[in-house]
Amino acid sequence: MPLVRVRQHVNPLSQKYLVATAPPNLQDIFAKPERPLHLDIGCARGLFLLEMAEHQPDWNYLGVEIRQPLVDRANQDRNMRQLNNLHYLFCNINTSLKTLLPPQSVQAVTIQFPDPWFKRRHQKRRVVQPELVEALAGCIKPGGWILVQSDVLEVAEEMCDRISENPAFTRQNQNWLPENPLPVPTERERTTLEQGMPVYRSQFQKP
Repeated sequence: MPLVRVRQHVNPLSQKYLVATAPPNLQDIFAKPERPLHLDIGCARGLFLLEMAEHQPDWNYLGVEIRQPLVDRANQDRNMRQLNNLHYLFCNINTSLKTLLPPQSVQAVTIQFPDPWFKRRHQKRRVVQPELVEALAGCIKPGGWILVQSDVLEVAEEMCDRISENPAFTRQNQNWLPENPLPVPTERERTTLEQGMPVYRSQFQKP
C-alpha cells in the first residue's frame, strides 16, 4: 500500500478534537478480551504495535492516534496480518481517556516520542498533562505500568515530573533507563539510536 500523507502536527485543542470518542466494546474488537491490555498513546502508523501484537500474542493492544488517516491505514495493515489482538482507534486521548476504557482495565501504557511542541505558547498541547495522568491512574490496574520515551530531554523530564506528581505512580528508575524494556523499538527510537543520539526513557508502576 502507498504511504498515507497526513499533517505532521495536529492541534489537540482545536474544536473538532474536543468531542470525546465513544468507548469501544472490548468484546467486539478483541478475540479474547480477557487478555492483558496494552494501551499505546500516539501510535502514529501503528508499526510498533503491529510488531508487538505478533511478538506477544497473549496480550491485547490498543493504539490511539489523533490523525484519522493513520488510524484507517493501521487497521488495514492489521487486517492484512489477521491479528485479532490489535485495534487502532481515532481519538484525542486527553479528551477521551476518562470514559474510553473501564476502570482498572489496562495493564501497560506506552507514550513514546510525543510531539514536543517546542514553542512555549504551544506547550499546553503536549499530551502528558496532569488530567491525563489522573485518568491513567483510574484505568490502569494495580501492578500496571507506564513507559515514557523521548529524544527531547525537556519533554522527557516534563512527562516524568507530571507522572511523579500523581501519588498513584512510583518511578521505577532513579536515572534514565539505559535500555528499552520492551522487545520492540519504535521507528523513531531506531532512527535516533542509529544517529548516535540519546533516548530518555523511564518507567512508572501503579502499586
